[in-house]
Amino acid sequence: MNYHLTSFGCQMNDHDAERMRGLLESLGYRESRIRDDADLILFNTCTIRGSADERFLGNLGEARRIKRENPDVVVAVGGCWAQSQKELVFTQFPFVDIAFGPGEITRLGELIARERIEAVGAFSFDGAFSGTLPAKRERPHHAWVQISVGCNCVCSYCIVPAVRGRERSRHPQELVDEVAALAGDGVREVTLLGQNVNSYGRDLPRGERMTFAELLRAVGSVPGIWRVRYTSPHPKDMREDVIAAMAETPTLCEHVHLPAQSGSTAVLKRMRRTYSRERYIDLLARIRDGIEDVSVTTDLIVGFPGETDEEFADTLSLVREARYDGAFTFVYSERPGTEAAAAMQDDIPPALKSERIQALVDTVHEVSRARARRFVDAEHEVLVEGPSRNDPDRLRGRLRQNITVNFSGDAVPGSLAMVRITGASSATLTGEQVGVRVPA
Repeated sequence: MNYHLTSFGCQMNDHDAERMRGLLESLGYRESRIRDDADLILFNTCTIRGSADERFLGNLGEARRIKRENPDVVVAVGGCWAQSQKELVFTQFPFVDIAFGPGEITRLGELIARERIEAVGAFSFDGAFSGTLPAKRERPHHAWVQISVGCNCVCSYCIVPAVRGRERSRHPQELVDEVAALAGDGVREVTLLGQNVNSYGRDLPRGERMTFAELLRAVGSVPGIWRVRYTSPHPKDMREDVIAAMAETPTLCEHVHLPAQSGSTAVLKRMRRTYSRERYIDLLARIRDGIEDVSVTTDLIVGFPGETDEEFADTLSLVREARYDGAFTFVYSERPGTEAAAAMQDDIPPALKSERIQALVDTVHEVSRARARRFVDAEHEVLVEGPSRNDPDRLRGRLRQNITVNFSGDAVPGSLAMVRITGASSATLTGEQVGVRVPA
């Protein structure tokens, strides 16, 4: 049997997709790159932004056509959109056979078996974390490691708590054992995942509890792991012990993704982010003071209900003051089930939202381009990922600061190349390999 999987959304969805692939292939399925050739068409959905809904629904229309031509095909929809639309999905889209939320990934084999009415092999469907499932990784030398699921924050625009539930942390020894196994399998870089990684461990029994900073040090000490990253922290929970762990543990990369969402204290209050612009700037200063040559990226939303010209100007000025190395920028879209959708009018005209997002993107590019120039004319360590996406005769990798480098050379994927940086844009660097580094 063949399957075709399309995944939308964030890094947590990327992780979930890898676990879905691993589960299906452990049950005998093979991945098809062509949707029309699949016996199982699977979507892993996101519903954080309206644009993700639109892209998914466009793909779902093609699945309807395939199902009409071949009724034996099973169409499955998983992820956050499926969770948010569970009451309506089968009535609005009757050709969909299976719908499951993020917390039900471990039951995917069972749900497929019900549709197929055939044995799919032994598997334990115990409602465990998707991180406990086998994985088929997109990059053999990098792995996502899920440290927690769900979120206890109450940001007024965010639907994550509704679709992924309250926060639950995995046992720290289980995580360290998983990373050790990954290292044995040739993984050299891991990224720890959680909706709010900073609050990891607070829900564990007192005798088993470990702080996020302690977990970072433990994972960073696993033999064979060269680089450790994490995403995403919440500014309100970023503590000095995490900054110290990053500064003192050689494998922890000099990159922090610190979502701001807005540069206006008034907007942050309406968003229920529980910090002010001033507190955010102070935290950023402490991160830069504590971690040498750290890069900082962020998330920013424009067009939140009630956003004035002055409040938007505060976001533009934050980009310049924070000196971001990059940013994910979003236009606010109303999400059913959130406080903002229920209590606030989406009153910013679409044309004004478009004007503001373009101004924000231009400002981010201006600042990140200037920041990237600091790497030019110096040699830096690059973890090689494979051929460049734009030029297969060149290689692609990333600095410890999580900035992509396209370069000429002969290093193999999974190795550490020393690259002299020769050029910089707002998003990528270019360079030439001058050697290969072998970690101690």
